[in-house]
Amino acid sequence: MGDILLNDILRIKEEDLDKVAIRFNLSNKSYDALKLYQDNKDVLLVNNFHNVLKTEKDGKVKRGRKYLKKGEIVIGLAEMKNNSWLLFDISKITEDYDKTTYDGTSPKLYYFYKHEPLSEYEKYFGRLIVEYHKGFQYAILRGKDRINDFHVKEILPEKYNNDDFPGYDKVNIQWKKLKRKIDNNKSWQTALENQKGVYLITDDSNGKMYVGSAYGDKMILGRWKTYINTRDGGNKELIELDREHIEQHFWFSILEIFKSTTDDVTIRDRENWWKQVLRTRDFGYNKN
Repeated sequence: MGDILLNDILRIKEEDLDKVAIRFNLSNKSYDALKLYQDNKDVLLVNNFHNVLKTEKDGKVKRGRKYLKKGEIVIGLAEMKNNSWLLFDISKITEDYDKTTYDGTSPKLYYFYKHEPLSEYEKYFGRLIVEYHKGFQYAILRGKDRINDFHVKEILPEKYNNDDFPGYDKVNIQWKKLKRKIDNNKSWQTALENQKGVYLITDDSNGKMYVGSAYGDKMILGRWKTYINTRDGGNKELIELDREHIEQHFWFSILEIFKSTTDDVTIRDRENWWKQVLRTRDFGYNKN
């Protein structure tokens, strides 16, 4: 049985392959496309659809040769390990913005090309992994010549998410990222729903801290879900804070964990001890 090729899945017609561009987005120390896919896909798309810029002798930055054209289909790939690439976007260029100069600021989304994702392929975004050995420094290949060099390695049951639970003593996560973990990540959900604990919330805008405990339904997961749903967790000390402020500035960590069989009184005693040690009643958000 032969390998399954990328175009066995996409089924782009032979006569249309000369209008296909395959864009490589690298994952390395200076630029991590795979991490951007998980944390900030908008920035990844900016880089997927930009042109080369060059600096002239007078110091002005201008756009170099155009790599993409109106009407072309662009296949966006993010580099993984071992010659593997994650498909994250397939879009058609609908307009080439005629920008010949660049003001030196960060480009806005779709600064150089306006594009529309092709809906028939969206179910594969973040799920289809292909194998291809990229041996040169090119950023774009033309589909007509090379699309059959891409072999399907795997189709994931869900969108790629390699952020496995790091361990209770290594949790230090901002509200927005915590929401994604609790909503979508099985390893985080399983770990948090199986332990009671004492947790810490830190406001990175002012250094204030809040100590809380979790021992109810689904334990830490259940308690932190309340913060995701309400922002303030129902705590009168936090209710007066703006919801957007909490989403932007609150970080969650775990001070201690306990087995599900641990008596709730023990956990409340430890919560009280941590409030004293960290002096969150005097300088933080705890009031009781």
